[in-house]
Amino acid sequence: MEKLIIEGGRPLRGEVKISGAKNAALPLMAATLLAPGKHKLRNVPDLRDTRTFIRLLENLGVKSERTGDLLILDSTHLVDAEAPYSLVKTMRASVLVLGPLLARLGKAKVSLPGGCAIGARPINFHIMGLERLGVVCKLEGGYVDAHVEGPMRGDVIYFDIPSVTGTENLLMAAVLAEGTTVLKNAAREPEIGNLIDMLLSMGARIEGRGSDKLIVHGVKQLVPANCTIIPDRIETGTYLIAIAATGGSGTVTNCNPAHLPSLLEKLRSAGLRIIETADTINISWPAQPEKLPVLASVDIKTRPYPGYPTDLQAQFMALMALGSDICVITETIFENRFMHVAELQRLGAKIRVEGHSAVVSGRGMNGLCGAPVMATDLRASSSLVIAGLAASGRTEISRIYHLERGYENLVEKLSGLGARVWKEQDQEL
Repeated sequence: MEKLIIEGGRPLRGEVKISGAKNAALPLMAATLLAPGKHKLRNVPDLRDTRTFIRLLENLGVKSERTGDLLILDSTHLVDAEAPYSLVKTMRASVLVLGPLLARLGKAKVSLPGGCAIGARPINFHIMGLERLGVVCKLEGGYVDAHVEGPMRGDVIYFDIPSVTGTENLLMAAVLAEGTTVLKNAAREPEIGNLIDMLLSMGARIEGRGSDKLIVHGVKQLVPANCTIIPDRIETGTYLIAIAATGGSGTVTNCNPAHLPSLLEKLRSAGLRIIETADTINISWPAQPEKLPVLASVDIKTRPYPGYPTDLQAQFMALMALGSDICVITETIFENRFMHVAELQRLGAKIRVEGHSAVVSGRGMNGLCGAPVMATDLRASSSLVIAGLAASGRTEISRIYHLERGYENLVEKLSGLGARVWKEQDQEL
């Protein structure tokens, strides 16, 4: 097992290019199950999760071919409708094959999903919605065993809480159902917009893109897709926060600033200068000759999109550990997403957890010191990277396989910004 070594205290400067969004690529890959033929997906990131998902699709009979960021998936001949535990256990998004398999084959058997241990993420929204469409679902032996007795038929489905994967799964199921399906209080994340664009290009009929009410008029068949994955807004935010935390300046390219309205507002409130174009974001500190930058402490509360994203909460907490005052970070999406707090404390952060909130007492821009820490989940891992880059001395991060699930070429990209960072074998017992 590898660990990440960071020699911190160096400002990050330069340009970094953002990869395709993991959270968009996975549902689009699942959607290729809906229509036989060769599907072409561009800007697909090469990550542990995307590689696992390809193996899952291959297990179902899909043939894959990858050249650079172009992924060709041939779903002409599906040979199975089961997603086994061995492939699903490490990745929550595996449940996304449930909807398209039911739409295409009328049956599916999918292991209950795994992924990061950041809190309960039940699939009751998926099952409830599928049952409204006429699917018979049975939970048995750690699997969702589902089948359709006759064609799926459209209905009105209401989400008590906006669910990203629930919205995606039911969209994919509904596009081939008879009649009209209405999804109310649907999630509005940009990744869902990317999926809708793909489904429309395949011949689906969907109204309401970008809203919380999606109307799906079922069609009899779809054609293969040819589409592009959107830039990863979470990777974009992570690099912006890392540059800010080190007192540096830089430009993030191949991104979409419109996908990060709440983060950019919070960074400006913290004292950063942000300049946006259609596909770049430049971040810098106002000139303060011979002085360390002064970072204002800013409260955040995670919310469904377009609110502040839960996937950037841990990174912003690392930044606020360098603030000039006290702030409160409140997590409303996942109940167990403060596991990074104990590790940030090892680096010198002053954080106190009170229920669903963390009170952060900033220690100033030179207030952290390197130490050995352990990654607990994907986004917690990136918060430790940010803190390590800002800290004086050496930080060692173990269990970095979490990082490899969501950040493509992290070491190379950070090195390109001037960071001293590399991997070593970890002798962890």
